[in-house]
Amino acid sequence: MSTTYAVLLPADESAWEAASADDRAATYARHHAFMAALAERGHRLTGGAELTHSRETRQVRRVDGDLVVTDGPYAETAEQLTGFYLVESDDPDDLVACCGLLADGDGAVEVRAAVPGATTA
Repeated sequence: MSTTYAVLLPADESAWEAASADDRAATYARHHAFMAALAERGHRLTGGAELTHSRETRQVRRVDGDLVVTDGPYAETAEQLTGFYLVESDDPDDLVACCGLLADGDGAVEVRAAVPGATTA
């Protein structure tokens, strides 16, 4: 039975904004290679997206019963969540190996299994 995994892509948004067109093209080429590797190796890509800058984030919470919406960003960190993939796989070790195509320099890729029965995809 396949498990759904979230492949989370934290990165430095300011570095991406400062990246040259060639650097961006190289990054997108790694993503295309990743998607091709998934298909070739029997994993199924079911969703994903590049996310807007964290300054576009809106956080929603309840405080004393009232809805409170706060504009982002929220944390002074070097990395923010910049994108994600949803992948169904029977082979988490091979999926992790495929994710190596996305890892670059100091950047890391986080692979997390979804709780069984909790996915809506």
